[in-house]
Amino acid sequence: MPSKDKPDPKTKILMTRREQNSEANRANIIDVATRIFAEHGLAGARMDLIAKEMHTTKPMIYYYFGNKEDLYIAVLEEAYRRIRNIEATLHLDELDPESALRKLVDFTVRYQYQHPEFVRLVLTENIHRGAYLAKSKVIHKLNTPAIGAVEEIYKRGLKEKIFRSGIDPIDLHMTISGLSVFNVSNKHTFSYIFKRDLDSKGAFDIRCANIVDLILRYVKN
Repeated sequence: MPSKDKPDPKTKILMTRREQNSEANRANIIDVATRIFAEHGLAGARMDLIAKEMHTTKPMIYYYFGNKEDLYIAVLEEAYRRIRNIEATLHLDELDPESALRKLVDFTVRYQYQHPEFVRLVLTENIHRGAYLAKSKVIHKLNTPAIGAVEEIYKRGLKEKIFRSGIDPIDLHMTISGLSVFNVSNKHTFSYIFKRDLDSKGAFDIRCANIVDLILRYVKN
């Protein structure tokens, strides 16, 4: 008979499995909701469509996220969490400042191009003037490392007299983001107007290299 002071091992296993299942369910809902919100926006994304794609019911989704707005905020948070988690694995501090900045810019451009849902979610949230991100309790904490990485690279470049002075790290981050977003947000109209296949690997690789070169020319002495 198990001690009153110690939980039954079988109970602990069951609790662990329930927690794992709960986390898996939340993750699956967020994955499907990310696609739906990115495709249809906040207003157009219907909870019954998300439930249908999940092969579940709306009450089950509400059990995990409360309401549509809470789910949307969770999707936004996870979108930022994913890109920041990968950025943390780039080991930029192990590279010289110029190589580190090249790697960060190349990663940012390629990640946003390969994950258009991230760009579309950000654009959707800007349509709403950031109202839902403002309700997030973690969004600032999630994005602080991104600015920290740019600032650290820039400071090292200044110290080594590779980069010029007078550049604001947040402005630099904004410039990198803006050049990256355009490849997704304006891809279809730009391709149609100028009759250029921007989805071809060769075209994108050239575009990516041009952006990296542009940023380095901007910051270097």
